[in-house]
Amino acid sequence: MKPEDFSSLPRRDFLKGLSFAAAGLAVPQLLSAAETAPAPAVSLGAVPRRQLGRTKEMVSVIGVGGSSFAQAASEEESIRIVQEAVDAGINFMDNAWHYHDGRSEILMGKALKGRRDKAFLMTKDCTHGKGKDVAMAHLEDSLKRLQTDHLDLWMIHELSSMAEVEAAFAPGGAIEALDEARKQGKVRYVGFTGHTSAEIHMAMLKHNYPFDAVLLPVNAFEQHREAFRTQVLPHLVKQEMGILGIKSMGGGRGRVVSDGKITAKKAITFALSHPITVQIVGMRSVQNLRDDLEIVRNFTPMTPSEMKELTVQMAAVNLNLRYTGYRQPGYRDGLGLVS
Repeated sequence: MKPEDFSSLPRRDFLKGLSFAAAGLAVPQLLSAAETAPAPAVSLGAVPRRQLGRTKEMVSVIGVGGSSFAQAASEEESIRIVQEAVDAGINFMDNAWHYHDGRSEILMGKALKGRRDKAFLMTKDCTHGKGKDVAMAHLEDSLKRLQTDHLDLWMIHELSSMAEVEAAFAPGGAIEALDEARKQGKVRYVGFTGHTSAEIHMAMLKHNYPFDAVLLPVNAFEQHREAFRTQVLPHLVKQEMGILGIKSMGGGRGRVVSDGKITAKKAITFALSHPITVQIVGMRSVQNLRDDLEIVRNFTPMTPSEMKELTVQMAAVNLNLRYTGYRQPGYRDGLGLVS
């Protein structure tokens, strides 16, 4: 069955809504286009796909989180998660050079044997301010672990300071590694990620480098940091970059779900109701995967009123950043709080 193109909300309506939000109106009005956008007609058994920015790549609306799947009860189950996901129509695979000291990439490499051509494989370079040579060494590590000769997407990971932005674009910096990797044919598309600051995202984007994709938190806890929504998202939409969402449940092994504050269905549906390409989701068991498949196969966008109600509820329970540890000082993706 040919995957259908479940595109994001109409760009013109979305950007119009963003201009209202920037003027100080309530955040849910920002997505007013959802009121008139038709619900996607999901074919039975199909996993919806969206176009990755200005590329012609069609990727599944959810991706397998590269850190979480490696935390399954056994290596066998980790491999089953990836293989069953690919066989079910999820083609976006996330990873990072440092996840579990490389174990995540090794497991994904094993799992994708015989399925590599069905996957859109992404991993992330964890140089944190170090330069081109370190990044290229990391790339070789990743390719070897993942048992592939190329990546579909390679991203500079978790920029967390203006100093790291400056280092990336400095002579001999990580940006030169992106260029070199593409020149060598080892990387098809490139991008960057970040968890903490819309200002850092904008500083990266102001260099006008032709990133293909950008990763950022997209969840019901992010409403107090409107700059991601009023600054970063409209820029990404205008520039036709792929938008990768993370932390739909705030991170922390989905504690907000186990505490009964929100369902996984609501959390994922909220994220996918934004004009993003993919929401990367943690899957620590085959059952997690199957539950997520059920959600996206029956996806209908939330209305603005539903989104507003959910954000109010999540603000009330997320006191002291209880469910968003990634916003705390010293957080490092895949490692938790390290300082």
